[in-house]
Amino acid sequence: MALNKASLSYLLSSFLLFSAVTSAKADRLGLLLPTDNKAIFSSNPSSFYMYTDRNFEGVKSKPWQGGTYGFSRNQKRTSLGIVYTRLHEGVDIKPMRRDSAGNPLDDIRAIADGQVVYTQKDSRGSNYGQYMVVHHDWGNGPFFSLYAHLASISAVPGQRVRAGQPIAKMGYTGSGLNRERAHLHLELCLLMSDRFQNWYDIHYKTTNNHGIYSGINLLGIDIANLYVTHQANSSISVPGFLAKSGNSNTEPYYKVRVPKKSSKLEIVRRYPWLAKGGAKFGAKSWDITFARTGIPLAVEASSSSVQFPAVVWVKPSGTNHSYHTVSRISGTGSTAELTSSGSRFIQLITGAF
Repeated sequence: MALNKASLSYLLSSFLLFSAVTSAKADRLGLLLPTDNKAIFSSNPSSFYMYTDRNFEGVKSKPWQGGTYGFSRNQKRTSLGIVYTRLHEGVDIKPMRRDSAGNPLDDIRAIADGQVVYTQKDSRGSNYGQYMVVHHDWGNGPFFSLYAHLASISAVPGQRVRAGQPIAKMGYTGSGLNRERAHLHLELCLLMSDRFQNWYDIHYKTTNNHGIYSGINLLGIDIANLYVTHQANSSISVPGFLAKSGNSNTEPYYKVRVPKKSSKLEIVRRYPWLAKGGAKFGAKSWDITFARTGIPLAVEASSSSVQFPAVVWVKPSGTNHSYHTVSRISGTGSTAELTSSGSRFIQLITGAF
């Protein structure tokens, strides 16, 4: 049977992801910033982040905070004050140099040793514009750095890259950008499913042109706080970072109980450090604890039985939980339930489809 370009790209990406290359373990992340902009470590972070154009209740502004990781966009006024309801899964990094026409000149470099697994060179091919994905193996499962809104890409799928190696040029490709707001959108992600295409075909009618490296299948962690933590402690691991308290983006926000249909959930097979508490005699379900961003923090066996996934704990809130969880759960106070998008999310992360 003939394979089209998208199918070949998907097969190549899958092969690279699970090839023998992943057996090379590394104890340290060895994180470097992807550009010469180092203001994230300064007392003036506004020099690091690219602003967003905001129009809230008729007032226009250009807050640099819109370029930070987390719930930093789409304000909504509630009875308890203003909340931010849109999750930004990466950081938007300002250019350091521009030419006479205002085009950015910054080189984009790999943030750590890894292997290029995907490049999208069609500026109109996604909301990311031109983007690329690099696979990193630090011994705790596969992690992926994503570099978006690029002007050009110099690395190719399959290429091994070293931390600090130039791989692209900064640009402003993708939806909603102009030359003035040119920046690098950077993410560090977990992979939700290696069977993403099967899930996608169930829920979408459009064509998936990006294989398993679609943004829908990549779950971004708080890379800004990881950089700051890594600078203070270069031996920190990603699981160790996610286990740290004091950061609302990595604290438990809700817990979902799912039927036990196999000895291990797909996400645990990929990231074994998620499993907590060991085996439980007579376990009938799994409890998955999530941060409000959707990052899974722990998976534990439960002796309680459920037929369908259900929220069994949530951090109390005076405003609707949908505002704080990308609408994956809804409700107020200490009660919540999965929304339809939340149910699809649980399907994808557990492999139950």
